[in-house]
Amino acid sequence: MPKTLKTIAVLLVLITGFFYAAESIAGKALKKDSATIQSVKPDIVCMVNDEVMNKPQIKVPFEGRIYYGCCPACVSTLKNDRSMRYSKDPVTGVEVDKAKAFILEGENGAALYFQSSETARKYLASKR
Repeated sequence: MPKTLKTIAVLLVLITGFFYAAESIAGKALKKDSATIQSVKPDIVCMVNDEVMNKPQIKVPFEGRIYYGCCPACVSTLKNDRSMRYSKDPVTGVEVDKAKAFILEGENGAALYFQSSETARKYLASKR
């Protein structure tokens, strides 16, 4: 009887180890599929031309928020034209303040503004 109990105990340990390993592998696959996507840093985006410029832009403080433009004309435009400070989320159609947006780089360096990382993720999933 003691030998049988030892055999059962060993089998339980092995089975438990197997399920633990399988769960761990499945968890890593899930984390990989739902990997965090990174927003483009707003300070490299001209928010008038809606282009990712890949170099620091001119900081434009306005009404407690920070926008960015590539030249003095864009700075002036951001201060004087509300429509240049807002965009529409391509997934939901909701108006998004560019200073608060989750930004992705689209085709040909276009800046795409989203209300959240979740809508950006939906956008990317729809493009696959």
